[in-house]
Amino acid sequence: MKKFVPTLLTSLMIMTCGQLHASDNAENFAIKPVTVNTPKNIIMIVGDGMGPAYTSAYRYFHDNPNTPALEQTVFDRHFVGSSSTHPAPESGYITDSAASATALSTGVKTYNAAIGLDVNRQPVQTVLEYAKQSGKKTGVVVTLQINHATPASYLAHNVHRYNYNAIADSYLDEGIKADLYLGGGWQYFIRDDRNLVNEFVQSGFQYIDNYSALDSIEKNKPVLGLFANTGLPWALDDSNKHRLAMMTKAATKQLENEQGYFMLIEGSQIDYGGHARDIAAAMTEMDDLAKTIEYLESYVAENPDTLVVITADHSTGGLSIGKKTARSDANINSKYLWKPEFLRSMSMSPEAIAKQFTEQNLTITQVAELLSFQITDTDMEDLHQEKRNDVAIIKQFKRLSATAKKGQRAPRPYQSVYNALKQIIDVKTNTGWGSISPSGTHTGIDVPVFAFGKGSEAFNGFQDNTDIAKKIFTLLGKK
Repeated sequence: MKKFVPTLLTSLMIMTCGQLHASDNAENFAIKPVTVNTPKNIIMIVGDGMGPAYTSAYRYFHDNPNTPALEQTVFDRHFVGSSSTHPAPESGYITDSAASATALSTGVKTYNAAIGLDVNRQPVQTVLEYAKQSGKKTGVVVTLQINHATPASYLAHNVHRYNYNAIADSYLDEGIKADLYLGGGWQYFIRDDRNLVNEFVQSGFQYIDNYSALDSIEKNKPVLGLFANTGLPWALDDSNKHRLAMMTKAATKQLENEQGYFMLIEGSQIDYGGHARDIAAAMTEMDDLAKTIEYLESYVAENPDTLVVITADHSTGGLSIGKKTARSDANINSKYLWKPEFLRSMSMSPEAIAKQFTEQNLTITQVAELLSFQITDTDMEDLHQEKRNDVAIIKQFKRLSATAKKGQRAPRPYQSVYNALKQIIDVKTNTGWGSISPSGTHTGIDVPVFAFGKGSEAFNGFQDNTDIAKKIFTLLGKK
């Protein structure tokens, strides 16, 4: 395991002759120490599943086709380096969100599924916990449930990420560690056996359960905001397609104080888009994250004692911008293409369209209107066949005994249609995925690192994900 070197001289460096990995011997390199810039506020952003293909794809998705230039994105403006993501050796080379988030929050490698624990299943202090201990305010803003793997790895300590109820309970039972929680999670915080929302209110929190209430939260009172049963809807389907940006604006205002704050922000459902192999949903989640960072650009301009660090925990789905196309397809003239223009005008997620197709007798014209592009008669025949397949799958599941059902997840009545719609979109845009299964997997590639604001120079170059936490600990003043 890499040792944490606590001095600013060795842990905050810009390389003049090559890039220094945390495990390398600094004596073998010519180095120049950085003047220490200790920020008052630190904002850590995780784009869950956001490997380099996602930020590249977003550049093309974001491009204005009416201009000759390819417009720069907020990610391009603040790119400073990259990070490795592998977990502890016992879990191999490919990380899950829990192990990677624990590395980002504690500076310690661990096994897949671990929440704030080392490989010996012992709790490790997180940067959020240290910031709170140091007198700063703390907060988490996410688009999944607030007890999901990434936020939990900053707030809790548990042997397995799927112990959702126990993790939610720990937010109170192990001491309240944040002044602000915004995301989803009614299912875990309002239960028959325990109402954690009431307990938070009894502990002095204000509770809100709709976006409009963000405009009227009391300034000097901690806040718990839960806006969905589990995760929030896809950005494409939500009442505010930039809900992460909206929550972040409210959070920065709420957390501002003389001692400063540490805040975790997660673009959680980029990962879900990769797992679903849903390029339309993934790009809209990327757009929500981009708008969040654009807001923080203006925030840092007004609050220059703020640091913003952005990275991914891993990449998901093996996204490929372009794939080899069949030469027999008369509609495709070249295999060297990617067509995000078919994604830009979509106003509803493919999943929502699949549900509507399953519940109604839509015509080909109506499906085309929902997708915002034309489909073929063959596409329509495939959708009808998958609709019949879904009916058969549901009937088969219902015939299973109660014992057999316990070992299986109930099938979604629109899943086959959803898969077919995603395939139509992939062909139309020429998008490829590395996973052959319907559920895209994580990959072990390095992920990009972005940073701006006070102290951002510390994150230049290549680093391990544990180095990011170590540098934040140092900027927080940990010796």
